Amino acid sequence: MSATTTNLKEAIVNRRSIRKVTKNDAITKERIEEVLKTALHAPTSFNMQSGRMVVLMDGEHEKFWDIVKETLRARVPAENFEATVERLKGFHAGVGTVLFFEDQATVEKMQENAPLYKEQFPFWSHQGNAMLQHTVWMLLSAEGIGASLQHYNPIVDAEVKETWNIPAEWSLVGQMPFGEPNEQPAERTFLPTEDVVKFY
Repeated sequence: MSATTTNLKEAIVNRRSIRKVTKNDAITKERIEEVLKTALHAPTSFNMQSGRMVVLMDGEHEKFWDIVKETLRARVPAENFEATVERLKGFHAGVGTVLFFEDQATVEKMQENAPLYKEQFPFWSHQGNAMLQHTVWMLLSAEGIGASLQHYNPIVDAEVKETWNIPAEWSLVGQMPFGEPNEQPAERTFLPTEDVVKFY
């Protein structure tokens, strides 16, 4: 079911963490670009639009997950590393990865323009990026594309910036590997609605 035929409620309910993905030639750069263009309509505080995305496809995507693996090799105890590698294989086998960044130069400019809210802009910046991530995730899901949200920052930040010539002021906040779904997620459980929603 595509994003054009899936309603909002279905998109929210059906979005799941798919941590094992595979290749599919039908998942093209053009399809991903259309998803990301749509996602740019996600809201941001003061319309500051500080979110940035870098899409790594095919070999570049695999290079990123190789960087993650080698970075973790030096940090994960040897007895746990095999399990770590198995987890990473599920991401590595996919089509691509969206790297989500926050442009700190934009955040600082907003702080200068609205000093009354200076301390709040970093929080609002991350809230905006979270909405961008969720929007991309829902749109991918609606297209039948599996994805999950990962956080291997900040341990890979320096090598990522050097490898793909990322501006110094961009701060990496999340990674979303995507591809053809290759697992069935477990059933979700939820807290009782009355524990998290209050009416007065």
